[in-house]
Amino acid sequence: LLKMDYGRTESYRVATQVILPVAQQDVNVGKEPNLVDLDRMTKDGDAKPVEAINAHQSSAQQQPKMEKSRGRGRKPHTIENLKKEVEMDEHHIPLSELYRRLGTDPELGLTDEQARQILIRDGPNSLTPPKKVPEWVKFARNLFGGFAMLLWIGAILCFIAYGVELATSDDVITDNVYLGTVLAVVVIVTGCFQYYQEAKSSKIMESFKDMVPHYALVVRGGQKKNVRTEELVIGDIVEMRGGDRVPADIRIIAAQSFKVDNSSLTGESEPQSRSAECTNMENPLETKNLAFFSTNAVEGTARGIVVNIGDHTLMGRIAHLASGLETGQTPIAREITRFIHLITGVAVFLGVTFFIIAFILGYQWLDAVIFLIGIIVANVPEGLLATVTVCLTLTAKRMASKNCLVKNLEAVETLGSTSTICSDKTGTLTQNRMTVAHMWYDDAIVEADTSEHQSNKATFGSSSTFDALTHIAALCNKAEFKPGQEDVPIIKRECTGDASESALLKCMEITVGDVAGWRKKFKKVCEIPFNSTNKYQVSIHEYNGDPEHAYLLVMKGAPQDYEIDAEWTNKFQQSYLQLGGLGERVLGFCDMLLPVSKFPHGFEFSGDDQNFPLDGLRFVGLISMIDPPRAAVPDAVSKCRSAGIKVIMVTGDHPITAQAIARSVGIISEGSETVEDIALRLGIAKKDVDPSQARAIVVHGSDLKDMNSDQLDIILANHPEIVFARTSPQQKLIIVEGCQRQGAIVAVTGDGVNDSPALKKADIGVAMGISGSDVSKQAADMILLDDNFASIVTGVEEGRLIFDNLKKSIAYTLTSNIPEISPFLMFILADIPLPLGTVTILCIDLGTDLVISIMSYEEAESDIMKRKPRDPRRDKLVNERLISLAYGMIGMIQAAAGFFAYFVIMGENGFLPNRLLGLREQWDSRAVNDLEDSYGQQWTHANRKVLEYTCHTAFFVSIVIVQWADLIISKTRRNSLVQQGMSNWTLNAGLIFETALAAFLCYCPGLDKGLRMYGLRFAWWFPALPFSILIFVYDEARKAIIRRNPDGWVSKETYY
Repeated sequence: LLKMDYGRTESYRVATQVILPVAQQDVNVGKEPNLVDLDRMTKDGDAKPVEAINAHQSSAQQQPKMEKSRGRGRKPHTIENLKKEVEMDEHHIPLSELYRRLGTDPELGLTDEQARQILIRDGPNSLTPPKKVPEWVKFARNLFGGFAMLLWIGAILCFIAYGVELATSDDVITDNVYLGTVLAVVVIVTGCFQYYQEAKSSKIMESFKDMVPHYALVVRGGQKKNVRTEELVIGDIVEMRGGDRVPADIRIIAAQSFKVDNSSLTGESEPQSRSAECTNMENPLETKNLAFFSTNAVEGTARGIVVNIGDHTLMGRIAHLASGLETGQTPIAREITRFIHLITGVAVFLGVTFFIIAFILGYQWLDAVIFLIGIIVANVPEGLLATVTVCLTLTAKRMASKNCLVKNLEAVETLGSTSTICSDKTGTLTQNRMTVAHMWYDDAIVEADTSEHQSNKATFGSSSTFDALTHIAALCNKAEFKPGQEDVPIIKRECTGDASESALLKCMEITVGDVAGWRKKFKKVCEIPFNSTNKYQVSIHEYNGDPEHAYLLVMKGAPQDYEIDAEWTNKFQQSYLQLGGLGERVLGFCDMLLPVSKFPHGFEFSGDDQNFPLDGLRFVGLISMIDPPRAAVPDAVSKCRSAGIKVIMVTGDHPITAQAIARSVGIISEGSETVEDIALRLGIAKKDVDPSQARAIVVHGSDLKDMNSDQLDIILANHPEIVFARTSPQQKLIIVEGCQRQGAIVAVTGDGVNDSPALKKADIGVAMGISGSDVSKQAADMILLDDNFASIVTGVEEGRLIFDNLKKSIAYTLTSNIPEISPFLMFILADIPLPLGTVTILCIDLGTDLVISIMSYEEAESDIMKRKPRDPRRDKLVNERLISLAYGMIGMIQAAAGFFAYFVIMGENGFLPNRLLGLREQWDSRAVNDLEDSYGQQWTHANRKVLEYTCHTAFFVSIVIVQWADLIISKTRRNSLVQQGMSNWTLNAGLIFETALAAFLCYCPGLDKGLRMYGLRFAWWFPALPFSILIFVYDEARKAIIRRNPDGWVSKETYY
């Protein structure tokens, strides 16, 4: 006797000698009503006389208040409550008690008046939408947050300075108006762009609403009527059939071959049978007598009583859990915010400090304000946020070409930071379709092709046993291909029927061909379908193979009881256990030819009376099925492991199936043992095994339910290979939170409604584009359009690349801060004419420096997928080493280049450095029109300003030239340019563009008025060139030292 239960809600029973029907027992309920006799239900079982029912309903109507246990009248959900497992008793209390509690009757239902009162009390059977942040608030956040506030202050100060100057002076310079206008435009444009990106707000609740059925068939006052689903109330008696969507959480009163598709809720890949029998008192998700809101009825009919509606259904709880979770900032957003705070602090500190110094040194307050504005503008990389967005957008477009659709741009980098991936099984790691995996016949297990493009024809040998097995599988099967799919590959065709029968149909069509022709040849005359009583399927067909037999009886089911000789029993058990151990669903196949003497042509068979034998059948063989893993998944898991990423399986399916798939895809690696494996190998009890010895662990949802946070943390910390099975949506969320407590950046992949809370809570949620539900897609940050888990590896590499390139971009940007700030410092401290103007700084930050966005085209360095995931607590986007290198080394060389060009031009025009010291007050005075230079030449105020603006232009050009070298050295953080090469032609073109833009700003007529940019002599482009060469040589030497001595002082102090 074999008793194999792999947790599936349906199994078949077949015997070769005796068929033993399984008695159905309704826990605490009594006799199960027969659906055929629904209209006469009051005559037997738990039903009451009509008079008693009416009296009961009358008394119910007279009650001032009905129990407020499940309706909208109950206090609203909190997130903490929603995270807890569903607690209810409506599925296991006696039906009579449930009728009394809800004031209803199984035959007559509620009265219209009762339904109206309950509707007023509980509210409609719909999902309450969450409160939304007003759009103007979102827009204001983008317009006045981060750098934007600093730039607004700068713009306002510019306008104030211009207003004061206008009121106190006749000859007003309009630079402050230009500067203030440009700053305001930058803020507004950047804010609008960010708002546009964020305006794709979450539509999770709308997705759940799409899943709500519109009408339901209810019994009210003894009459059947269609009512809108929103008007359904607790206590309503509802009837359902195949093709309907379950309109609420319903306890089944009676059912006939009723099956529902729970895959989106529980992750179970096969349709689940439903009956009046309570099969699990502890866990409502596991019992057979509950059908859940929004799941699909696949086949059969059922009658039930509504026990939960709207927000209090399982679907409602998931909806509010998913939409109500606080997701927090993405890692890249946290890094950018930290950088903003850092730069803002530096800018304000320097600005205020030198504002005070300027006052102490005797400057007018207007001049001091100009210093303040100049330092703020010089410190703030105005184009950074736009650059980040451009980088992320370009990467997202590149990923879209690789079937990764990015909904939240910041999620691109998050995937690169990921250290743990919690992956659903069904539809994510597997193909989400049952497929024939093995056949056992002639004492041999034959493996079938489970790839995504099957060609089973060449797999199986030819024998009479194989022929008989395939004929039984084709005939004892209700599945059919939907019409109009002749040109579609067999494996891709849609079928009517459940997943297992569809798998058999496709396999038979590929293997032997023309199943429809076989069915015409062997016409079906009688059938006993699978139901909750007879856990097998039988069909009888006309047979013309020989004159002694008129009919062929075929049967399929799970072999449980059989009589066979000892040798074959042993072989059979070994094969059965081997296939079952692989997590596969095993079906046995039998047949028998009915003699013409007892069953002549035209014999009227009756499935109800069963006027034909069901013993003495010939056992032919076994066929096992599984939802097979996707072909690319094992390699993807291996790459994740080499990249230091931990992959955890989190599924609602059974532990044996989950473990089998986990081993086949490499989540549990070859040779890794669980506690159960160690106990089996050592021949000891499971409790005697030290859990720390097991590298792998499979955790059942029922065990997880009893764990506290500390126990879960121990499992996550001590086991590198983990499978969570039979998990609820709430438990998936708890697992994600547990991983985040460990400091992990967590990515969650999933395709079902049950995955949506975890997808929302994760640092990045990844949904499946083909098999994924709309709800999961809306909750996710990224969608895999080809449902290929391997695409995640591509995403990880792209994410790491974008972080690398953003680091390089910021290093490039910050180096120009020193040559932008130092002119103002020298202006104040050395009292020299201003070497660089604030408007010219904007030409750098918003003009030539925006070329850094092309860093997103830079290819990855060779070791990018061999590194461990970055630690967000230690590996920052901007760290002290990057600041040190940008400000203290490269930036100083750039500043030296700018001042060298400044002093060269001043010197060529007669102002030697010693003459410039202390000259600022006379230089800027409009009253002084006879200022002498070092050689005694006199300069008017207008001529001096032309020379000053020419120096501004030369300083600007010098920064552009040294930024050539800075851009080239920023291509790598460790590798030599010789290794990396100059194959990024976008960057090469960017160098040309940067130079061309600088030349345009220098020589374009009219810009001398607006931007104070004056044309330079050709020779004045070259003073900065030696400094550019010096930067390149210096940085190549620095990287060479780092590569030779990665743990040395240079690496620790300068490798960012």
